[in-house]
Amino acid sequence: MAEKKAFILRINPEVLKEVESWATDEFRSINGQIEYLLQQALLNRKKSMRKKKPDL
Repeated sequence: MAEKKAFILRINPEVLKEVESWATDEFRSINGQIEYLLQQALLNRKKSMRKKKPDL
């Protein structure tokens, strides 16, 4: 498993409350939920980038 890097995150309290609720619904920690959401966003970005590239 890759080493994880810690960093400070400043987040709007309302957003944090929503993420906390979502994490609880999915049986994850807040940190785990944020990491999951970032991973999903990166996968979606990669998929959309592949669709935008013209076929050569």
